[in-house]
Amino acid sequence: MEGSKPRNSDQSRPLLPAKPAPDAVSIPVNRRVLPDFLQSVNLSHVKLGYHYLITHGVPLLLIPLFISVGVEVLRMRPDDLLQLWQHLQLNLVSVVGCCAAVVFGATVFILSRPRPLYLVDFACYRPPDHLKVSLETFMKYSKESGVFDQASLEFQRKIVTRSGLGQDTCLPPGLHENPPYPSLAGSRLEAELVMFACLDELFKKTGVKPRDVGVLVVNCSVFCPTPSMSAAIINKYAMRGDIRSFNLGGMGCSAGVISVDLAKDLLQVHGSTYAVVMSMETLTPEWYFGKDRSMLIPNCIFRMGGAAMLLSNKGKDRRRSKYELTHTVRTHMGADNKSYRCVYQQEDDEGKIGVSLSSDLMAIAGNALKTNITTLGPLVLPLSEQLLFFAVLMARKLFRVKMKPYIPDFKLAFEHFCIHAGGRAVLDELEKNLQLKKNQLEPSRMTLYRFGNTSSSSIWYELSYAEAKGRVRRGDRVWQIAFGSGFKCNSAVWRALRTLKAEQNKGPWFDCIDDLPVELNL
Repeated sequence: MEGSKPRNSDQSRPLLPAKPAPDAVSIPVNRRVLPDFLQSVNLSHVKLGYHYLITHGVPLLLIPLFISVGVEVLRMRPDDLLQLWQHLQLNLVSVVGCCAAVVFGATVFILSRPRPLYLVDFACYRPPDHLKVSLETFMKYSKESGVFDQASLEFQRKIVTRSGLGQDTCLPPGLHENPPYPSLAGSRLEAELVMFACLDELFKKTGVKPRDVGVLVVNCSVFCPTPSMSAAIINKYAMRGDIRSFNLGGMGCSAGVISVDLAKDLLQVHGSTYAVVMSMETLTPEWYFGKDRSMLIPNCIFRMGGAAMLLSNKGKDRRRSKYELTHTVRTHMGADNKSYRCVYQQEDDEGKIGVSLSSDLMAIAGNALKTNITTLGPLVLPLSEQLLFFAVLMARKLFRVKMKPYIPDFKLAFEHFCIHAGGRAVLDELEKNLQLKKNQLEPSRMTLYRFGNTSSSSIWYELSYAEAKGRVRRGDRVWQIAFGSGFKCNSAVWRALRTLKAEQNKGPWFDCIDDLPVELNL
């Protein structure tokens, strides 16, 4: 790093406007607002959701049948039971056939039932204080770099002051240099800082030895070195030679759910083992030094972060695990060219590489979300909500009745919402369209405020926030939903297995949870 020198971490305080203003990601307004979910619902997505329900609904059919048989047996008098026994003695072939059918059915049911998947625990990265960057410090760094003209600097100032980020978000060491130095060594240093800190904490919290891990999944979109980051983890912790390791790249902010889904599928095949999922993003190699405004936005809102999760399919781990995975639903809009290119890494007119955010991003994200939740609905909503929704849908689609569509109340399906903290405008629109209360989006807003957009790991900071507040009770349902390049929208649904005490689950919020939430006048 010749010619570069560390900057002083000037944490000058707030650079926030007094009046409300639209988020940077919401210009122009008419193209950056989520579509109203009340306007249209695709019947094929509803059918897909019911297909999932029926495919995994064998217990729903068998359990009532067994209960009915049991009730009938209990209602029988001793004389009836004696008469039944005598009748069966005369029909030995029928008895043997029925018993064989029951045994066969029970065997098929047990063998085809998916293994339960438990989230034993997770750990989020807490950057050291010397990596903090206040909004004023961010602007100071941008100005001192000497690569941005005045118009670009003003645009960045406008973005950061309206982004919902606070004064304590962090940038990696390479971006604290003067000028910033986005080298391969700096990128690898950032990745190792995040990965190893998360994994050290995870193994310490769970007491699991690295050599006991049978599956490893790492996701990081932009930084894909050789050897891979999964290989770096295996090398660091001397993991076993037959570990199934995967390194996912280029999948954006929704890759955390994709990694969990992949680990889930692998744990269905490989019994009695652990899976570690490492979700993160590296900022050092993706920092943009040009003047294209669509590529400057990521500089302003993305910050350092990561999370590691330990999953298990062992029955004995149920008692100590925090959550059980109940559903994952993945939606990919990549067949549409606009969706495919709405988050796109490319060179600008001057040959400088950055990630461009399309002006259609909000509308595309809304369509992906609508598809995802329409598929998810039949799996999670109470029967009353499903019947209302389905009846109104049939009336509108089949009988052409002119009436407002019924949008199910997802607040009845979940106690906790962990919506990817991609930006203030996205959260505002989701709050309005899903008719959520302010406290239900509090974890997402406070994650954005304290840690910034940490990409695929943001949903884990949000869950950690709910735990640190002492809000997670046994039986609570958690909805994690994230968006990513491609374009993708993915959901994971968890059920809390035990009540989590706040004082034992502060996580990365240990020194600030009592001061949150804060009101933001943006």
